[in-house]
Amino acid sequence: MNQADTVSNLLYEQVDGIGVITINRPHRMNAIDIATRNELRRLLERLCADLSLKVLILSGAGGNFCSGGDVRDMSVVAETGAENIEARRQRMLNLHPIVHMLVNFDRPVIAAVQGVAAGAGFGLALTADLVLAATNARFCAAFGRVGAVPDLGTFYTLPRAVGLQRAKELVFSAREVNAQEALQLGIALELHPPEQLMARARAMATAMVNASGTVLSISKRALNQSLRSDLQAMLNLEAEGAAIALNTEFHTDAAKRFASKQPPKFRWPGKDGT
Repeated sequence: MNQADTVSNLLYEQVDGIGVITINRPHRMNAIDIATRNELRRLLERLCADLSLKVLILSGAGGNFCSGGDVRDMSVVAETGAENIEARRQRMLNLHPIVHMLVNFDRPVIAAVQGVAAGAGFGLALTADLVLAATNARFCAAFGRVGAVPDLGTFYTLPRAVGLQRAKELVFSAREVNAQEALQLGIALELHPPEQLMARARAMATAMVNASGTVLSISKRALNQSLRSDLQAMLNLEAEGAAIALNTEFHTDAAKRFASKQPPKFRWPGKDGT
């Protein structure tokens, strides 16, 4: 299935089961304003119901991923006094469906990050299952620089990526993390030259399109629950998941291929593209 959509602040393309969402505000380093946030929410609602979509990639246009919330919008609100505390709180609550849909998206999500991923852009990257970073990527929990608290799920995702103490340090300091440190901390899975980043993301996505969607879905749900579950609960999920997965056509075909020494349909691509 091939799809291509253009809206004012987002680009979306879907080819052969791989969807790519590109934040398209390069003149603002892809900062998320209210219009972009609303468009992203509507698009994700549609994609959650699109069973032809097998893997989702998040990216940004113009050499940056996302510089966070649009501070220009924030300053206008602050100067005009257009919102009271409850209205501001509600505006933040309106972000929550985006976080839920991405973190709990029933298929793999890859973030392809180059350039700046700051503030809400950092949080957006962390909602992905796999974060691929360009060698020029820069991550920053920049919220404290503008007197804000982390949003877009960062309180939840960051400690799970780097550990509690390091998450506190990154939030308290609001310092920038370069690509190499992001790799060392576990924020990024891999580093690639900027010109090779999307090719690597698409290669991973293509591999997962050829994997068992049932297995990926069950595994993602179980792993998302693992840090807030006990051993027995996870063993129960393991048993239930195995019963379902081993009854799929994918498993039957894979077993036959293995027995007859045929190459498997699913093969993870090496970093060198092989």
